[in-house]
Amino acid sequence: MSTFLPRFGSEIKGVLSGWDRLRFRGTIRWLASLRGLGSYLSCQHILLKDFKTYVTNLTDRIQSATEELAERHRRPLIFLPSSKERKEARALEIAEADQVRQGLVVIFKCVEPCYTFTVGPNATTKRLELRYKPSRCSHLYFYLRDQQYGPISVRLQMWMPFTVHVCLNGREWLAQRLIAQGIGFEQRDNCFVDVAEMATAQHLLDRQLQTKWDQLLDGLVQQWHPAHAGLFPPAVEYYWSAEETEWATALLFQSPEALARVYPQFIQRAMTSFGCADVLRFLGRRPTARIHGNFKGEVLTSLKTRPEGVRIKHSLKRNWIKMYDKQGQVLRVETTINDPRDMKSFRVKASDPQGPKSWQRLRKGVSDLHRRAEISEHANQRYLESLAATEIATPLQDVVGKVCAPTQFQGRRVRALQPLSEGDSALLAAVARGEFAINGFRNRDVTTLLYGEAILDLKEAKRRAARTTRLLRLLRAHHLIRKIPKTHRYQLTESGRLTIHSVIAAQRTNVQQLAQLVA
Repeated sequence: MSTFLPRFGSEIKGVLSGWDRLRFRGTIRWLASLRGLGSYLSCQHILLKDFKTYVTNLTDRIQSATEELAERHRRPLIFLPSSKERKEARALEIAEADQVRQGLVVIFKCVEPCYTFTVGPNATTKRLELRYKPSRCSHLYFYLRDQQYGPISVRLQMWMPFTVHVCLNGREWLAQRLIAQGIGFEQRDNCFVDVAEMATAQHLLDRQLQTKWDQLLDGLVQQWHPAHAGLFPPAVEYYWSAEETEWATALLFQSPEALARVYPQFIQRAMTSFGCADVLRFLGRRPTARIHGNFKGEVLTSLKTRPEGVRIKHSLKRNWIKMYDKQGQVLRVETTINDPRDMKSFRVKASDPQGPKSWQRLRKGVSDLHRRAEISEHANQRYLESLAATEIATPLQDVVGKVCAPTQFQGRRVRALQPLSEGDSALLAAVARGEFAINGFRNRDVTTLLYGEAILDLKEAKRRAARTTRLLRLLRAHHLIRKIPKTHRYQLTESGRLTIHSVIAAQRTNVQQLAQLVA
């Protein structure tokens, strides 16, 4: 946030960036597919006609172990007649009523929709077959209060394939660490509005990235699903994947009034200036990605007023980035990843562990969780860098007027820019793209954006590169971009970011809106 903090830093007392909500899925991979389950049943010498009896026995053993667990901890096991009941809220009420500060709070049991296995006859082959389809079965919810990690919930499916979900919260985890170290803080809901030692708090959030997730999650299964060890052979283990992750960057303002002065400008900018291409770049699409006829998905922006503040949300398929003013004095930008398949990780191929590293598809497994955190942090930074172009109560003429006059560069006269002309407008839009906010851009990046990626002869390619060089010199002369030392890359200057984003915002503002501003 090299631009955002210098511009608004006097109003901000600290920044906390790290995990928020994390939801993990534990899958027994051998049992998670028709082929795998068929192989397992064959290895265990279980006939399909005995499948229901076999699984019913496993379910009964889970039920007995859970009842013993509840009795040992002296906590209630409650059946919920409706799966729509807000279990987390009810668990919180029970914890407060019973003054539970550590350990098991309550176990809920309810029947919920799920995907599971059944056995039925095949009319064509006249034989029994395994089927994997939507169904309903009993689930167990374990609500815990851990002294190290804070509130945790564990959800266990009681029928094959016995999937487990674990939810925890990085902010609640941080609160437990701060308490353990005796550091004062003020927390409202899931939001820190003040921390006595901000640098230490950020260091504790950074240390969460070093967590050995497999060990943590396996430990929770051993403790709260004790029947698992006796249900299957030792080789049958859970594979852990990050089903949903939220990475939040919270900027703690000095006062609610300080945030209230700038937040409406942020909302207006996000609504009027951030287009589909910007949202794609914020959420980690490749720099060469385009929105074209083969793109299957929607890019949506929505604005809602919620109890915790005004929230703007930009969605790309099942991933999104959102911003809101939480608790009146915290500006929070949050990236949520549910589907990482369009993202990349620099690693070896799973099929060739000893081979060279290359850019591979980002996996949902917890082994790629560190890379997911890196992508989410960059997304939040890109978003905030783009917001940094907001300037309060500064006339557009004062911002843009300087570049509309000729200037001097290295002793030679340089022409004025024409921000609203087709050529200069395309140039300004190209260098201000979201993916360049962190690492900058090269001549070839701008050339591709201005002239396309068509295969050309070498002579024409050189002409286009030379033309781009002259255009970049023009932007440098007007102090809109600067060259990064010892590289072939360029970055927007602070004044360049403000000027270009002001031009883009003006282009996207219709005549009626301008008339209302003048009035």
